[in-house]
This record gives sequence, structure tokens and C-alpha cells, in this order.
Amino acid sequence: MMKFLFLFDFDGVLADSLDLYSEAVTRCLERIGTPIVKSKEDYLVLFDGNFYESMAARGVDLAAFAQAAGEILPGIDYDAMKSFAGLIPVLAALQKHHDLMVISSNGSRTIRRMLVRFGFDPYFREIFGSDFLFSKKEKIDHAIERYGIPREKAFYIGDTAGDILEARAAGVRSVAVTWGWHDRERLIAVKPDFVVDSPEGLLSVASADGSDR
Repeated sequence: MMKFLFLFDFDGVLADSLDLYSEAVTRCLERIGTPIVKSKEDYLVLFDGNFYESMAARGVDLAAFAQAAGEILPGIDYDAMKSFAGLIPVLAALQKHHDLMVISSNGSRTIRRMLVRFGFDPYFREIFGSDFLFSKKEKIDHAIERYGIPREKAFYIGDTAGDILEARAAGVRSVAVTWGWHDRERLIAVKPDFVVDSPEGLLSVASADGSDR
């Protein structure tokens, strides 16, 4: 049986967190005097590419943003964050035969806290968050080297166009999930290798390459 490396984005794939973070990021940007987000769509546009690169391209001082985030994000009502339904049996099935990690623009401590709360923590070996590297492409590169898995046996599972583009840049296969932040049309436009409409569809991704046969 083939062993794959499944790299999961957090927000929009595992956690239903769009409203919480769009509001929080808006407040951070207002605090540092770069109010580039006026609507939820303005926020989503930042994820058409790498989130931090998108902000920098729009004149955001990332160091100032990080300081503001350090002051504002701890005050988020994390109890309001929910997981997406149907993930636990899928994660359990994948983890039996494959390695699972989280690669995200969110902070590792926040991700770990939420994974424990959602009951997802036992299924993930590691987390690479914003405190490790800003670029998801670089995080994917690091994961590939760390686990010694060929790039064609690694999948990055994301919910935004930027996720798909970073997976492609890293030379791994991209899986777009349609229950997250970007809609199906926006995802298809960047041509992911796989598109799945439910958590169970992730099992089909593994099976498509004969890994579970």
C-alpha cells in the first residue's frame, strides 16, 4: 500500500473561521493605519495568492501587522469557532495508512488548541503555522524533506486559490475543497488537481492512486 503525505490547510478546511478572522484582520489593519479590507470580499481577495505577500503588495507593514495581531487575536472568541462536520472518520481513515500534517497561515498554538477542541489532534503529526514560515510553499518544501516523501506522493488540501497556487509552486498535488472560503468557481479557475465537495471525497483522492486498494 502506498503511503502518502496529506498536508491540510486549517482555516476553511478543518475550521469554519471566516467570519472570526475577516473581522479580526480588519481590526488589525485599521490599527496600523492600512485599512485595505472594507468588506468580506476584500478579505477573500488576499487569499488569491499568499496571504502575507498579498498584504505586503498592498502596502501593509508585516511587522506592524504581526504586532497588532499579537494584541488583537488573543481576544477572539475562539469558542465561536466550529469545525466542519464529517471530518473525524475521514481523518481517522487517512491516518491509518498515511502521514497527516497541518500547514497554515494561522499560528501553531491556535491551531493546536483548536485541533484538541475539535478532537482532531490525534490524527496530525505536526503543525507548521505562521510562526514557522510565512510561505506555504516553503512549508510544503520543508515537510517533503522532513518526511522523505516524493512530491508526487504529497497532497496539499486547501480552500483558496492561493493554496492551490502554492501547492503547484511546491510541485505537490493540489486538492481544492469547496466547503471553505473560496467558492467552487474561484477554485476551478486555478485548475487544482482534485476538487472535492465533501470530506468523504478526500478518501477518493487517496483511492484514485491505488493507495487504498
